[in-house]
Amino acid sequence: MAATPAGVNRFYYLLAGVALIGAIVLALLVFRRPPVSIPANVVIQPNDTSGFHGYYLGSDSARLTVTEYADYECPACQQFMTVQMPTIEERLIRGGQVRWRYRDFPLEQHRHARTAAHAAACADEQGQYWPMNRRIYSWEPQWPSQRDASATFRDYARALGLDVAKYDACMTSARYAGRLQASLLEGQGAGVQSTPTFLINGRLYPGGNAVHYDMLKGLLDSLQGQPPR
Repeated sequence: MAATPAGVNRFYYLLAGVALIGAIVLALLVFRRPPVSIPANVVIQPNDTSGFHGYYLGSDSARLTVTEYADYECPACQQFMTVQMPTIEERLIRGGQVRWRYRDFPLEQHRHARTAAHAAACADEQGQYWPMNRRIYSWEPQWPSQRDASATFRDYARALGLDVAKYDACMTSARYAGRLQASLLEGQGAGVQSTPTFLINGRLYPGGNAVHYDMLKGLLDSLQGQPPR
């Protein structure tokens, strides 16, 4: 018995649907961006550290410099940067009394820590380091639990108005892997064992509650009349 026109039409509709689904799947496979991976334990080259000593915030004439060794995926670091840091920045850094120096200390157990730090370094290329630092530490959405956090960092870059093509090239090149490793080794050499840890006047202060506005204000008061440190 010959097929009815309606049956033939249904067959072609089904065939077209299957072809469309196949085309969509193929497009997703072709155009989907692979996760970014930043290697650890790389050989540090001279140009990884030449002229770079960390990310600074505040006046270079401030009486007190605080170095923070931190990991973007560390809950205590995230809490410090969202709870304590805004007050410190508003009252002490913007006032010219404290200069902040941020150093990456990516912990081995945090799978996205190096990718996050590298994303901030790539944002620094376009003059947006601290805005990216704040976006990453917002943990919105909860990227530490994501399978591919690099996609979220890319969304941050776009939201900040970065040239995404340049950002992508920076991330895929992993050009700052050596800088991250050098930063980690610097912290280890200073005696850092956990994050966040703060270095002030040659003394280490480990823990997210170790440094806060009142503590820094007390240090500044004790340095009255002394040259910047």
